[in-house]
Amino acid sequence: MPLDSAMSVMSGLEFLLWATVGFFFWSKGLHRRFPAMSAYLALRVGSMPVLLILLYGQSKHWFNDYCFMMYFFAYWAVYIASALSLYFICLEIFHAVLAPFKGLTRLGTIVFRWAALVSTIVSLLPVFYMHKSFMMVQGVAFSLMRSVSILELCLLAFLCLCMNELRLSARDLPFGLALGFGIMSSSDFIAGALLSGNRSLISPIQFVYEGMVLIVLGVWVGYVALPEPVRKLIVMPANSTIYRWNEIAAALGHGTQVAMQQPANSFFLSDVEKVVDKVLMRSNLQSGESKL
Repeated sequence: MPLDSAMSVMSGLEFLLWATVGFFFWSKGLHRRFPAMSAYLALRVGSMPVLLILLYGQSKHWFNDYCFMMYFFAYWAVYIASALSLYFICLEIFHAVLAPFKGLTRLGTIVFRWAALVSTIVSLLPVFYMHKSFMMVQGVAFSLMRSVSILELCLLAFLCLCMNELRLSARDLPFGLALGFGIMSSSDFIAGALLSGNRSLISPIQFVYEGMVLIVLGVWVGYVALPEPVRKLIVMPANSTIYRWNEIAAALGHGTQVAMQQPANSFFLSDVEKVVDKVLMRSNLQSGESKL
């Protein structure tokens, strides 16, 4: 089978898997729990046929070769919209995992937003300095996706390190989503480094990357199709570290007043006693002199 035909088959299979994930996701009502993930699935399912048609029309020179410009702007618009959706998906996964800890959820959301803002600004500044044409769209898209990919990898690392404390199972849907996006982000970084400017759709690296996407989608089909296990009840002693951090995070920013017990000032009391002793001594002396 020619390479371009094989890539066409893989692209068609990818669309079917995206549609399958979306079907189970919406039929089981998961869109109410993860609305950003639902929007992301709708974007992928709705845009992929359009992009494939424009790509095919580009090879057949449809519309006087305007298919190239149409495909270019449509592809990067979907790419940017996907990057923005992924940010909100990471936030949804973070909230779902830390739902029992309201204080840590609130504090972590603030840190999460500031980290995303700083990462985005740092990534976009070189783009506006280097590009002055419509190719800026491509640079902005890559910068946004790179920032979100770093957040995805950090989120996956956090979940892997804190699974036991959070009573999180590898079968839980939030962990499955984070795992899939983490694998995609890693594959995207590796493919971007190995391609080094060669963006051919039939290069071997593209086939490897497409294969990883198909594997992730297949895993997601299992996550959304099979029943999700009931999450274990989190019971911990009051002196546990995570409980104390949750209480501290819940108190921050709410003006909570804490009564602090202060020791009595021993120096002040000793001075008062000395003054009293001096007064008594003077009164005794005066009374003795009056008797004489």
